[in-house]
Amino acid sequence: MKIAIVCYPTFGGSGVVATMLGTALALRGHEVHFVTYKQPVRLELLAKNIFFHEVNVEEYPLFHYQPYDLALSSKLVNVVQEYGIELLHVHYAIPHAYAGYMAQQMLKDLGISLPMVTTLHGTDITLVGNHPVYKPSVTFSINNSDVVTSVSASLKRDTLDLFEISKEIDVVSNFIDMSNYKTEFTDCDRSVMAFPQERILTHVSNMRPVKRIMDVVKIFEKVQEKIEAILIMVGDGPERFEAEEYAKSKNLQHQIKWVGNSTEIDRILCFTDLFLLPSEKESFGLAALEAMANKTPVISSNTGGLPEVNEDGITGYTSNVGNIDEMATNAIHILEDDDRLLDFKNNAFAKAKEFDIQLIIPQYEKLYQSALIAASRS
Repeated sequence: MKIAIVCYPTFGGSGVVATMLGTALALRGHEVHFVTYKQPVRLELLAKNIFFHEVNVEEYPLFHYQPYDLALSSKLVNVVQEYGIELLHVHYAIPHAYAGYMAQQMLKDLGISLPMVTTLHGTDITLVGNHPVYKPSVTFSINNSDVVTSVSASLKRDTLDLFEISKEIDVVSNFIDMSNYKTEFTDCDRSVMAFPQERILTHVSNMRPVKRIMDVVKIFEKVQEKIEAILIMVGDGPERFEAEEYAKSKNLQHQIKWVGNSTEIDRILCFTDLFLLPSEKESFGLAALEAMANKTPVISSNTGGLPEVNEDGITGYTSNVGNIDEMATNAIHILEDDDRLLDFKNNAFAKAKEFDIQLIIPQYEKLYQSALIAASRS
């Protein structure tokens, strides 16, 4: 099958998932064409069956904002014609599904039928998509997709609550490639970051307000009052400065290590004892899943798709958003006993296996086939 994938090429979860999906499809013999404005960060071009097509947006003084959706739809038409693309899979409703629909209409005039699968990831629905300016376009784009998927049951419910949707939505969970996660790490030397008696807590995010970075620091503040520990903060963003200043005001600057946008996240997670994710919203919780694949239990909020990933009392604990005291108490409960911590670690790893990419890819392939069959009948 020849598949075009449209996604954001950034470090965000949707771009990472789309890139992993395309790479896995290529390994299964499909021809995959990525179409976006920059090479996705985790895309390896020196691989069989993978192609990248850059969308160039010309700068015109006439436009206050350059029309990326127009450039994307035109590029899609060109790629489909030149390479015989059979199916389009777009990640994010706007602008990708909207641009995909326009490409479909242009191709229809050329006698070409191109079924489109749209995957909803979260921000495109709950934050941006629900804005009055974009809501009609998002609704239209979803309803005019041939197949629609969401990355969690929670996101499906949100989509149906927020929009007038006539299209069936299939839940296909986000995933990870468990073959990349070893049960033992030869270079997992925790002494690089902490003393032997210290527990290691970690948080990874883009540090936007929705991630509640201050809650992370305050949870750690309470934990370290009872248990010797350090906190590793991975990532960067607008909330970092305030959280750093708060940490200094509480004399925690030597116990919290801010490492920025690291490329060694898995190495950090391999010696992490507990992962903190007290987010305001999470459509799925890919960061939590990656931690669990590294045998790291999770303390998280119970918002969005997080309870579908982090099983309360089994792989960690979930609490109401902002309930710092309960999150800290649960963290201490896990960390204070070696045997209990080991049980949570093993449970987290076992749960992560349920989201292995090899279990998810066939679900997408089945939906692709159904979209192709439906298109051939229309």
